[in-house]
Amino acid sequence: MSTESKSKINQLMSITPRGVVLTSAWLTEQGYSPELQKRYRKSNWFTQLERGALVRSGDAVDALGGIYTLQTQLGLSIHPGAKTALSLLGKSHYLDLSMQRCQLFGFQAEQLPSWFKKHDWKLKVEYQSSSFLPAELGLTEYSYKDFQIKLSSPARAVMECLYLAPESQPLLEVFELMEGLNNLRPKSVQTLLEACTSVKVKRLFLYMAEKAGHSWVNYLNLDSIDLGKGKRQIEPDGVYIPKYQITVPKTLEAHT
Repeated sequence: MSTESKSKINQLMSITPRGVVLTSAWLTEQGYSPELQKRYRKSNWFTQLERGALVRSGDAVDALGGIYTLQTQLGLSIHPGAKTALSLLGKSHYLDLSMQRCQLFGFQAEQLPSWFKKHDWKLKVEYQSSSFLPAELGLTEYSYKDFQIKLSSPARAVMECLYLAPESQPLLEVFELMEGLNNLRPKSVQTLLEACTSVKVKRLFLYMAEKAGHSWVNYLNLDSIDLGKGKRQIEPDGVYIPKYQITVPKTLEAHT
């Protein structure tokens, strides 16, 4: 390998953390041509993860290393959310990653690239695109290995759980998650609730927060939150909650 090539590979190694994916398109944008990338693979500097994606040879790259690439190289808002975010933040006794499950959320129309979908991350990836919350609102930085990714803050993560409920997320389980969130900042919660477009999510969130007895609820301005009109039957043959005009499971209302 020429001195120039060695200099370029050293520069690349210095600006990219270990444990992440490098997309071929991004490398090309940084001045590393497809021919140079091919030489790096032949020299065993990099290994092809999937078509269009490389990793440092010998590097252990997991799903979070792939998510780093989605966010930093592809500019996507796709992030760990719902129970996965709560698990990573230590807010949940449901350890999704150890259970081989990773819940990802992205903004409407955002898609996972083929290399991410094709690769075997050794866990089940569940991806949900939606627009019920703004793409960048309520995210927090999470440090992992030598890099950082964005994931849902606890309040946003619970809202994402509620977005999935009750079809693919039991409401009683979400309430148990809500019970642990006793130190949320009212201003942040207020901003999320005002921006949220799902009436179901907002009504269930407030109902659960009040039921859990969280003091931060007292500092919310409900008049500024659009809770819609009319009744919402979340659970057939459930218990009707007049304040929020929702019908919830009997097991949830009876839970203490």
